[in-house]
Amino acid sequence: MNDSVTAPEPAFSICVYCGSRPGRFAAYAETARAVGQWIGAQGGQLVYGGGRAGLMGEVANATLAAGGRVVGVIPRALVEREHAHRGCTELHVVENMHERKRLMAERADAFLALPGGIGTFEELFETWTWRQLGYHNKPIGVLNQDGYYDHLLTFMHHSVDEGFMDGHQWDLIATGTAAEPLLKELVTSAGFPKLAKLDGI
Repeated sequence: MNDSVTAPEPAFSICVYCGSRPGRFAAYAETARAVGQWIGAQGGQLVYGGGRAGLMGEVANATLAAGGRVVGVIPRALVEREHAHRGCTELHVVENMHERKRLMAERADAFLALPGGIGTFEELFETWTWRQLGYHNKPIGVLNQDGYYDHLLTFMHHSVDEGFMDGHQWDLIATGTAAEPLLKELVTSAGFPKLAKLDGI
């Protein structure tokens, strides 16, 4: 299924992984909105999991409000649970999670993980693994807002120290604590340097 709304062609596409819940603090939603607003203001396209609940809905609504395109991809079994966002520029209802992640990856120039739960973690790690194996060479970012990912990043360093990862694997992701600089880094790394030099919002 593919519901479409007419919108200008995007300058770039960023796939955002984030929670279908709002999280404990209002700051998480504020940052999700800031990410969406930045993408839309730059003429970009958001690719995401297609829900209208939690941080997913916040980033999608903000992108649309700022004039950007939004591509949502959601499995049929989650249409009701994650409340499919019918206002997306494109809404793709797919049969399973494998198809969801494949289509999201195909439509993206870069990936960004915001705070989220096990679904966000799973998407991030699979995309990271795909890059390590050479299935793609698209930049990946982790927004460590208010220390949300501190423990996970510490564990990843521990994995390097214990010999189960190496520095090359670690270098395949970019991390940051502020949305705009990290977004600019991802867009630049994806091959859109002029766009990344534009003033933020």
